Amino acid sequence: MPFDAANLLPVLPEIAVLVTACLVLVLDLFLKERDKGLNHSLSLLGLVVALLLTGAVGGGEPERLFDGNLVRDAMSDLLKGAILIVSMLAFVYARPWLKDRGLLSSEFYALGLLAIVGMLVMVSANSFLTLYLGLELQALALYALVAFERDSQRGAEAAMKYFVLGALGSGMLLYGVSMIYGATGTIELGPVAQAIAEQGMSNTVLVFGVVFLVIGIGFKFGAVPFHMWVPDIYEGAPTPAVLILGSAPKIAAFALAVRMLVDAMQGLHSDWQDMLVILSVLSLGLGNLVAIAQSNIKRMLAYSTISHVGFIFLGLLAGSDQGNAAAMFYSIVYAVMSAGAFGILIILSRAGFDAERLEDLKGLNDRDSWYAAMMALIMFSMAGVPPTVGFMAKLLVLEAVVRIDMVWLALVAVFFSIIGAFYYLRVVKFIYFDKPAENAPALVTTSGVRVAMSLNGLALLALGLFPAALLTLCQSAFV
Repeated sequence: MPFDAANLLPVLPEIAVLVTACLVLVLDLFLKERDKGLNHSLSLLGLVVALLLTGAVGGGEPERLFDGNLVRDAMSDLLKGAILIVSMLAFVYARPWLKDRGLLSSEFYALGLLAIVGMLVMVSANSFLTLYLGLELQALALYALVAFERDSQRGAEAAMKYFVLGALGSGMLLYGVSMIYGATGTIELGPVAQAIAEQGMSNTVLVFGVVFLVIGIGFKFGAVPFHMWVPDIYEGAPTPAVLILGSAPKIAAFALAVRMLVDAMQGLHSDWQDMLVILSVLSLGLGNLVAIAQSNIKRMLAYSTISHVGFIFLGLLAGSDQGNAAAMFYSIVYAVMSAGAFGILIILSRAGFDAERLEDLKGLNDRDSWYAAMMALIMFSMAGVPPTVGFMAKLLVLEAVVRIDMVWLALVAVFFSIIGAFYYLRVVKFIYFDKPAENAPALVTTSGVRVAMSLNGLALLALGLFPAALLTLCQSAFV
């Protein structure tokens, strides 16, 4: 089949980010030490161009490209935009930290951009092969990003754990894909769904394939009992790496789950629904209970991530358009909240010191009342306190679960959310009611970081008060 250049139009955002990554790598060879900030400016420019291109080529009827391996539809348009915006925030927050430690080189930006390309490919994938390629591109870049601070032993150890357990998760996923290919004779999502509709439950190989797929998805999300890597990686990796790792990839993981389970496996919904019920209850329970015991804020946020994954799974297991839209809304909102939380930790850090313990947040209100207000907004949103968007996100997911007559599951989620509110409010208590340490220095910040953090925090409030715009976009992706 001859190559058609028109196929390239819908993938212009991916091409823009990839070209930016190559330019950053090449340009760095010619830059003097004092000009390294150009890496940062060029990376942000590339993301802005990709975002504009996403808007320009998006909209309209879904398009299938490259022999059906890629798709451009309403879901891919929205998720690409969300990934690019969250990644921009991450790069802006990371710059002062990198500059402070003399690490403002091309490696961080090139690896970050390549991970973003992987995420964009996952979002647009229309076959198991493309999904896997996107996933591996993202994962390989993130493994290196976790270890990019060469002198850090903890970073090297975290990268090793992440690599081993990530490879195990990818292996499970690939094994599931191979079984599905064996049972259906295709790796494209549409034909797989058609074959499942014809064969149904009669094919044992198919059911085993779904089991391995769900295990792989559980690994990539960090759901219990496949969560072992999450707290160790969050604690050991450099904070800018955790900032990227803990935000946008959750949106890509959501796309992975939807493409595999909803687009290809809807015919086996009753099977994977039961598995997701178990994963979500375990994640909600263990995530919220263990987070209470943490004194390291990065570990606390890691266990909080696990509990939020439980909520995303609640939306997915509903199996309805409403549930999928609620889970998408939750994934996007969570990525924004996570970026803001780690952004504050970077602002509190300086050369030779990383803000990692809950005590490091003491008296933040006395040191900078605006950042204290933003962190409080982020914590309230994570806890699901009205009028922040976290409350709206949880409400939408719970409504989708109640609609399919799983009221007990909604009650379990509410119960663990109330427990979870404790450790978020404890952070607010440290910020406002404790005195800062005697020798607490000025915060490492710039006007760009302050603007980004203000937009980040206020967006959580604005989306909570006016959720209709984002919710409508999420719902239109599943009509």
